[in-house]
Amino acid sequence: MANTLKVISALLSYPSQALIDAGPELREVLASDTNLGKKEKAGLYALIEDIAALNIYEAEERYVQLFDRTRTLSLHIFEHVHGESRDRGQAMVDLATMYEAQGFDIDAKELPDYIPLFLEYLSTQSGEEVHNLLGQTLHITSALRERLQKRDSIYANALMALEAIAGTTADPKAVAEILKEPEVDPDDLEALDEIWEEEAVTFGQNAGEGQCGPDKLRTQLRAYQRRPDQQPNV
Repeated sequence: MANTLKVISALLSYPSQALIDAGPELREVLASDTNLGKKEKAGLYALIEDIAALNIYEAEERYVQLFDRTRTLSLHIFEHVHGESRDRGQAMVDLATMYEAQGFDIDAKELPDYIPLFLEYLSTQSGEEVHNLLGQTLHITSALRERLQKRDSIYANALMALEAIAGTTADPKAVAEILKEPEVDPDDLEALDEIWEEEAVTFGQNAGEGQCGPDKLRTQLRAYQRRPDQQPNV
């Protein structure tokens, strides 16, 4: 499971020539996973082959168009939970604290809620913790997968595999709440500007309340701050 999470993390990261060239190695890692289902493996194989078939510029352009310029497809977990409220910053501090408590170091430039980084962290944890934390964020994963499928994006296969690894199903109401956010053409700059201008920024304890399962992930993150006996598991 750990190596499979690392593969999915790599596939959801900004493309590089190294990733394009690593297709055979990534397939080999997935082939050795006896827990991942055939359907999920086939989906990840297809994504690997699809990325490998592109040149680096094509791969980068597609990635930016999907995940960097399309806000509703952001690969930052708390973007879908807290938006631009102050609570998002505190939630990321809590997440970084959890990483630190487990001996998982991140670069100062990296946002802790970036899904590929989150998966790297999970790859160092026990199976129970993987299922727990993936379950807490499953409504976000499922919503992203649905949006990617509507765009016929093969990246949906990576999110589908994460849903399978979580071993549970997302709360339909929580998924629907995320999907209520209107999608905007990333090339429509006027529409994008309008969304940013109208974004409601709520400060205080109730900002984003109830949107994270509800608030389970944040509660769990804060619990790590009260566990001085927790030893790094890397």
